[in-house]
Amino acid sequence: MTYPSELLSVSEMYQADRLAMEGGVPGTVLMEAAGRGCAGLIMDRWPRGRCLVLCGPGNNGGDGYVIARHLDAAGWQVDLVSLVDPVLLKGDAAYMRDRWDGPILSLEEAEIAGVELVVDAGFGAGFSRHLEDDVARFFAAVRRAAPPVVAVDVPSGVNGDSGAVDAAALPATMTISFFRAKPGHFLYPGRAMCGELRIIDIGIEADCLEDIDPDTHLNGPDLWCDDLPVLSPMGQKFSRGHAAVTGGGVSSTGAARLAARAALRAGAGAVTLICPPSALMVYAVTLEAVMVASFAEVAEFENWLKERRIGTVLLGPGNGVSERTREFVIAALESSSNVVLDADALTVFQGDPETLFSLIGTKRDGEVVMTPHEAEFERIFSLSGSKLQRAREAAALSGAVVLLKGADTVIATPDGKAVINYNAPSDLATAGSGDVLAGLICGFLSGGMPAFSAAAAAAWVHGEAGARLGPGLIAEDLEGKIPALLGELKRNFTTP
Repeated sequence: MTYPSELLSVSEMYQADRLAMEGGVPGTVLMEAAGRGCAGLIMDRWPRGRCLVLCGPGNNGGDGYVIARHLDAAGWQVDLVSLVDPVLLKGDAAYMRDRWDGPILSLEEAEIAGVELVVDAGFGAGFSRHLEDDVARFFAAVRRAAPPVVAVDVPSGVNGDSGAVDAAALPATMTISFFRAKPGHFLYPGRAMCGELRIIDIGIEADCLEDIDPDTHLNGPDLWCDDLPVLSPMGQKFSRGHAAVTGGGVSSTGAARLAARAALRAGAGAVTLICPPSALMVYAVTLEAVMVASFAEVAEFENWLKERRIGTVLLGPGNGVSERTREFVIAALESSSNVVLDADALTVFQGDPETLFSLIGTKRDGEVVMTPHEAEFERIFSLSGSKLQRAREAAALSGAVVLLKGADTVIATPDGKAVINYNAPSDLATAGSGDVLAGLICGFLSGGMPAFSAAAAAAWVHGEAGARLGPGLIAEDLEGKIPALLGELKRNFTTP
């Protein structure tokens, strides 16, 4: 399922509500639309039956009262349960409470046996504390009974900004949110709690996004397709960019080969794999379109980068955690080339990240992309918070575009822009998959894409290739899906 690209934080969603109300839409109209829309989706999916509607203390609870009223009018048997003293409700939520003419049950009075659907309108996206013991016990009973659960906005116990989850949170079969999704819908572990996510219109105009100016988006072609390389009929291979990929010794050649071939597929006109002299023959007999060169000393590598006018260098896949790797990274960062740092090229700076950040910060030409998985990230950065927050802080601290890998890959820029990639299947958790991703970034950079667009495009193509291959894929399979995907992108998303 596709979603609008903008992701709104909890505070930004409050701002959207406020802007709508300032534009003449009363809060009660927004709440009525939200509840009516939720009830409509429920009735489209499930047959009439006995439904338990859980209402919390704020506007989320107010939505629940509206849902209960519409389901009741449609012939459902509705038990409305308030998780708090309903007298405490204020504003629009109190208004909707008063429009409900049925009984309001307490947790102690609620009966789960025989319930065919639960609507969780308990605690909204701003929830950041722990669920109270009585609520936690009730949620545990619901989990044991296992009826379908529809969460309003987010499942109770999930934070909408970070995706953090309380241990007692109630997993949903379907989550229904309003206007735009939130980061917590796509960041794990919150994403795993949401089930099917639906976003509905409640009457907030999209124009308000101009005032909000959200800096977090879902990754997708609309964000970067205009930056895809356009080939000139007068061009030749070197006008498409010459990229270099550094490889390791005889026992670890596969990672760099995967990356180099992916870089060619993604648009580099030429790719040369740089290896130690001892491994030259292994690379030479296993590669065709990828050229091979060997350097014993870093000075040879430095001179070669200048002489060949190498536009982009990828370092790390299978390189080994060694002084040689460190020296080659330093040489690349001191050159005018774009640089992609993956795997061992990051680990060699464990304990000395300041040197790495200083090299990036003083780099005169070219952009830098870092592609750590969580363990590599921890070796370089001592940061806490959500994945989105950590990626942003890491990008600001290092001066590089940071792609923090995972099922919820986050790509962030030093100025705070970020996207969350959500199309990657778990089948991509296989050896060499990350090397292909690094190679894709290298190839897109070589073709002229800005670093952020190159990283975002690579993550999306990588995820889409994995999704099309499905169970049983290995990293070598990914390369074969790239040409068709690039063709589709150019046909469907670029301007002729």
